[in-house]
Amino acid sequence: MRESWRWFGPGDPVTIDDIRQTDATDIVSALHDIPTGDVWPIAAIREHQALIENCEPGQSPLVWSVVESIPVHEDIKLAREGCQRYIDSWIATMENLAACGIKTICYNFMPVIDWTRTDLKYALPSGGYALRFDQDKFAVFDLCILQREGAEQEYSEAEIAAARQLFAAMSEQERELLTNNIIAGLPGKMTDAYGLDTFRAMLARYQGMDADTLRNNLFNFLGQVLPVAEKLGVKLAIHPDDPPRDMLGLPRIICTAADLKILFEAQPSPANGITLCAGTYGSRPDNDLPEMARMFAPRIHFSHLRGVIRDAGEQRSFYEASHLNSDVDIVGVIAALLAEERRRKAEGGEFGEIYIRPDHGHQILDDRGKTVNPGYSCIGRLKGLAEIRGVIKAVERLH
Repeated sequence: MRESWRWFGPGDPVTIDDIRQTDATDIVSALHDIPTGDVWPIAAIREHQALIENCEPGQSPLVWSVVESIPVHEDIKLAREGCQRYIDSWIATMENLAACGIKTICYNFMPVIDWTRTDLKYALPSGGYALRFDQDKFAVFDLCILQREGAEQEYSEAEIAAARQLFAAMSEQERELLTNNIIAGLPGKMTDAYGLDTFRAMLARYQGMDADTLRNNLFNFLGQVLPVAEKLGVKLAIHPDDPPRDMLGLPRIICTAADLKILFEAQPSPANGITLCAGTYGSRPDNDLPEMARMFAPRIHFSHLRGVIRDAGEQRSFYEASHLNSDVDIVGVIAALLAEERRRKAEGGEFGEIYIRPDHGHQILDDRGKTVNPGYSCIGRLKGLAEIRGVIKAVERLH
């Protein structure tokens, strides 16, 4: 496996020199400063690439191997008139990345909001902090802060009463923090940060859109992108919707194994693949991650190896657990990925190894007092990478 590490660019508190000390070999990155829908110029790609790959003699080299992510413009998801220019821009960016030797691209197709959490510093018994999605708090935001039209129809009477009670007990500062956590933008977010009025307006644009319509818009996008990707030797790896279920009246379409089967039946191109994000898929109890890793093994080009622990009484709520101590069988997932790598090696081909990375590490030790990107502190991810590394070595020894 290719051990990778996500880097957000020169402003990332975790520097390239820090990453080099983890012994990871590959970098996952993107040009976050370029507005959604604009083409990434080759000059900008090469400049970013040089920041990653140029090193002093004797230093361990790093390679920018995976893009996470090229954002997909909302007009493409909505199939609005004029969206073709954004599809063309996406393809041009992919072509420019391929010209620079970067041929694995993670992306998502989540409408309006990207990955979502309600708590960015959830206190753990150990004294560290984790990311958390709390369904009760999310209901407070939806029903009492956003006051989304028709939201009451998606909650039970008991859920509505509980949300109102929790809202009444929250301070103004707590309400503001919850709002910012959900709509102001998290690290690597591929959608814009919003104010409440703008957010309501964006949701209104999707009113009446169902899952089938959004899927068809994804298929239209891929129908144009995948033939070019095949010619370039590029592998696309769609990331699941996070959390993987409908939210805020918005359809979500990459949530389960059934969703992936629909995707690959509609777009069977060999360039069409997935990012197996174990934590995202694992936040649904009906997703069997080792089985999904085996089922879609040839389509897996990238994997986020993290886990979550779901609340016993409310399975929609979860927090980001230690990489090896969660509701996800990470050992089983890694075993399936290594089996797929052995198969690929036997058959030959350019894309033999699977890029993996630790994800959403806990904020622990010295990182607790530092400014960090939520979920992307250094020490917590290094701990996760070390644990993953140990599992890989042990499983490989058995074969």
